[in-house]
Amino acid sequence: MIQDEILQRLKDMQDITYRGFQAKLVPTVDKENIIGVRIPDLRKLAKEFSKREDIDDFLTALPHKYYDENQLHALIICLTKDYSKCLEQFQAFLPYIDNWAVCDQSMPKTFKKHRDELLPQIYEWLESKQTYTVRFGIKALMDCFLDDAFDVKYPTRIAQIKTDEYYIHMMVAWYFATALAKQYDAIVPFFETPVLEKQTHNKAIQKARESYRVTPEHKDHLKTLTIR
Repeated sequence: MIQDEILQRLKDMQDITYRGFQAKLVPTVDKENIIGVRIPDLRKLAKEFSKREDIDDFLTALPHKYYDENQLHALIICLTKDYSKCLEQFQAFLPYIDNWAVCDQSMPKTFKKHRDELLPQIYEWLESKQTYTVRFGIKALMDCFLDDAFDVKYPTRIAQIKTDEYYIHMMVAWYFATALAKQYDAIVPFFETPVLEKQTHNKAIQKARESYRVTPEHKDHLKTLTIR
């Protein structure tokens, strides 16, 4: 079975030192469920197995036991060029994502090519009760709608998210920090008249001030907007 073959390949690529490093980065995942395969190796494996006719057997064998299987799963889906099929695969996979790392590496190129179709789906993800589905929706707005497709209604919608989930707050902060770098004039009012929770507000400013894409003048102004 392809599932057994993939698991064996992952174990053959195991790096024990990297496993320990990864375990510290994803505290929501039991260390015993981390094999320890480096991302470049996972990407090579994804390219190889995405061409297999029986790959759907692996993609539908959910939930996976290992973190590395989930990483590989996400990378394989990202290689799917057909938008409808790719979206269907992600819809099936999202409920099983249990950490920020798998969530954040998962953004297929085909999504940017179908933004009009994707947008209603993003709004559905933002309404989810599942932490990483919401986080993925925010990241989709960040990756696909902060450049030529930007509209201030998108950060407005994100600012309306109410949650106690740390990993959602951190993604909101990342979104607004990136938005400050790309759409400063439209985004800075969200900080001049604060709409985000204090922790998220200040983290976004911190990240923006650490970015080389934000001008020194803008960084100075943002510093004055930190909530004490």
